[in-house]
Amino acid sequence: MSRIGKLPIAIPSGVTITVDSDVITVKGAKGDLTVPHLSDVTVSIEDGNAIVTRKDDERIAKAQHGLQRALLNNAVEGVTKGFEKKLEVNGVGFRVATSNNVLDMSLGFSHPVQYTAPAGIALTNEKMTITVTGIDKQQVGQVAAEIRSLKKPEPYKGKGIKYADEVILRKAGKAGK
Repeated sequence: MSRIGKLPIAIPSGVTITVDSDVITVKGAKGDLTVPHLSDVTVSIEDGNAIVTRKDDERIAKAQHGLQRALLNNAVEGVTKGFEKKLEVNGVGFRVATSNNVLDMSLGFSHPVQYTAPAGIALTNEKMTITVTGIDKQQVGQVAAEIRSLKKPEPYKGKGIKYADEVILRKAGKAGK
């Protein structure tokens, strides 16, 4: 039995879950999300909890058991609290500004770099910290990864865009004589 899959998901007040044959819809205060309903598991709502059970002990059913529970839990958490990722910009002469969910950055290239956030994502910045917020965990992580890929941190001086909790392993420079 999957250790993750067997845990019930507590449904907070104000959140409704609708289970259909192909999708599961989660509606809450921050919005609504749809999660695909995987074929080898069933989702039932009992006593304010969502319970995920698998239909049989086949290998694919075991794999989908924990996945379905994790996707549904992330959707419930997203419509109640939301998700956020913080990015730090390090480098001399680097600049960051946001306006109308468009990130204007000067990253040491010969041209300014602009990144437009997709629908459902909010971008804010405070000095050299970029905050990506939204209700869909996967989309927040994807946008943060796309912003980071614009100027990855380099190992000698640590210049670039990195996650707030990321540790950049530094290399020694030239030995010199």
